[in-house]
Amino acid sequence: MLDIVIEARKASLAPGMDVKRILPFRMRRMVGPFIFMDHAGPVSVAPEKSQAMDVLPHPHIGLSTVSYLFGGQVTHRDSLGVQQIIRPGEVNWMTAGSGIAHSERFEDPAALAEGKLEMIQTWVALPEKDEEAAPTFNNYQPEQLPIFTDTGIWMRLIAGEAYGLKNNVRTHSPLFYLHVKLVKGARFGLPKEYAERGAYIARGSIEVSGREYKVGQMLVFNKGVDPIVLAKEETTIMLLGGEAVGERYIWWNFVSSRRERIEEAKEDWKQGRIMLPPTDNHEYVPLPEGNTKPAGGPAPQALS
Repeated sequence: MLDIVIEARKASLAPGMDVKRILPFRMRRMVGPFIFMDHAGPVSVAPEKSQAMDVLPHPHIGLSTVSYLFGGQVTHRDSLGVQQIIRPGEVNWMTAGSGIAHSERFEDPAALAEGKLEMIQTWVALPEKDEEAAPTFNNYQPEQLPIFTDTGIWMRLIAGEAYGLKNNVRTHSPLFYLHVKLVKGARFGLPKEYAERGAYIARGSIEVSGREYKVGQMLVFNKGVDPIVLAKEETTIMLLGGEAVGERYIWWNFVSSRRERIEEAKEDWKQGRIMLPPTDNHEYVPLPEGNTKPAGGPAPQALS
């Protein structure tokens, strides 16, 4: 059966950059290992205001960030010295592990014009054995990501394994993540092999068991339920989920299975022990004041 419907909430990352925040949600903190999900855009910003949207260097621990664009472009820089322009259809998978800092800058004003910028950002919590792994960053081009098509259905496997599709995106636990486009009247089912499954409606609307759902809603299903999704119009859905990795604490940009580890990460950031990106180290996001206890819920102004 349908476990819960999550309504996206408005969150502001920067002036002109309001996002739909889907995860974490107070009544459903994770879907499989996915602990955070934002949908930004479409965004249209005047060229002279583009710099104000930059996300300055900020830290992460205990998770992987996944950036996926529908349109526009973003420049990623991190502590490892990686500089990567992120473009539509690519998968950019950064594993923070023991600690990393990165920035996201909008350096091409044209990419922000006319509502071109639109992106989905997720965090994947790491299994306990990998929480302190060395940080890594990998960019995967669209041609490395398998595509499946059928009558009225197009889907790209972003990561994991589903519908017989598999790619080489490096993950740390069983999961699936897909970009799905449907024409009006198309029907399809969700992957059956995973304990937790979610379908986020990025565009359009769908019907499940006679009820209609719209943009900004995520439907989460229990295992053993095999719903049929009917597209009511041209629709884009992000499918994600997998096997649970256990309870996690989240505070700001830090995720961990141990509350004390998040306290250590706060002090590491304050004391400069998490290195800034070497090519973007003149400014950074300071540690937020207040709300000092790690919790299993949304953090203040979470960044990805």
